[in-house]
Amino acid sequence: MGLRVNNNIAALNSYRNLQATDKQLNGSLEKLSSGLRINKAADDAAGLVISEGLRSQIGGLTVAARNAQDGVNVAQTADGALSTSTTILQRMRDLAVQSSNDTNDTASRTAIQKEITSLSAELDRISDKSSFNGVNLLDGTFAGKIFQVGAYNGDTITFDVKSGAAAASAVAAATETFVSTGAFDDAAVSAVSSVTVNGTTVSFATGGTAAAAVSLINANATISANWTASISGSSLVLTSKVAGNVTDAAVSLGGAAFGGTTTDGAKAAAAIKADSFGSGGLGLASIDLSTQSGAAAAIATIDSALKTVSASRASIGALQNRFEHVINSVNVAVENLTASESAIRDTDMAKEMTKFTRSQILSQAGTSMLAQANSASQNVLTLLRG
Repeated sequence: MGLRVNNNIAALNSYRNLQATDKQLNGSLEKLSSGLRINKAADDAAGLVISEGLRSQIGGLTVAARNAQDGVNVAQTADGALSTSTTILQRMRDLAVQSSNDTNDTASRTAIQKEITSLSAELDRISDKSSFNGVNLLDGTFAGKIFQVGAYNGDTITFDVKSGAAAASAVAAATETFVSTGAFDDAAVSAVSSVTVNGTTVSFATGGTAAAAVSLINANATISANWTASISGSSLVLTSKVAGNVTDAAVSLGGAAFGGTTTDGAKAAAAIKADSFGSGGLGLASIDLSTQSGAAAAIATIDSALKTVSASRASIGALQNRFEHVINSVNVAVENLTASESAIRDTDMAKEMTKFTRSQILSQAGTSMLAQANSASQNVLTLLRG
């Protein structure tokens, strides 16, 4: 056999194998200690790309499940508020049925109307104040709201809470008008020297005209602050400058009471928000139970409001069920995707432990063989000693 000193091929071979074994041993230690099969891109480049995509999808679906749960909570909040509104409407209907019976006197119907007014105010409060995380639910503004219930763009559910009420601007109150029943013409005015409106007297010379008297009335600061005078035919017309109901005009001509007809100004109607669940949105702002006919008509109006609220609650309930199904399906998807991601990225501990044991044994054997190979060159000394 050949004995060489400069190059110990057996030792080099043992060292090379020992290096490879040491690398495998370190890789197994890394995987076993981290629990991950892929700790760096070099471990499995393709597997890393796939697993990161799965991780993104799992994270998105986890948040989507929370979003869907928010949808359930919003639906429950809105339905709870509308449940109270339904109870109020049922009470209003009972009062309408009660008031439509002619055994009620004026005082009874007045008391009933007071309760109706209070209940209407509570409907408005519920509509304006019911909210979730500061977002109003029943005032008509919760429409077209987007809930992201999937991991990717476009996987959404649109949530609406609408009554179907059309928006209406506030109606300004009409002014009050006084029209004299007695003649206010040149003949009547020329015979007197004054006209008095609500205690304020305007004097003028006898023999004056009706037009001149009207000009003097409008020139009086006290009267003109509240009224505008004019002539219509042979009648004096006073138009209030104050919107709504005001004190009826009292007029005297030449100290004698001057009769007239006063038309009260209409009360201002509040603005109606589109799709709101307030009394205006449900068509209840003008119901009047102070008369039998008004009470009878109110029954049908309240029935319509009840149908509107019930239909909205049904839609909300159906959407709540949909959100709950979304949560179930998303949770199943998260479970399955996690299993897929785990199969790619996680360490198979039993398999890796087998590799680790093999590498450990080979490392020990390689170290021993390297020592043997290094000692083989010592045989050359025997030859040299002769």
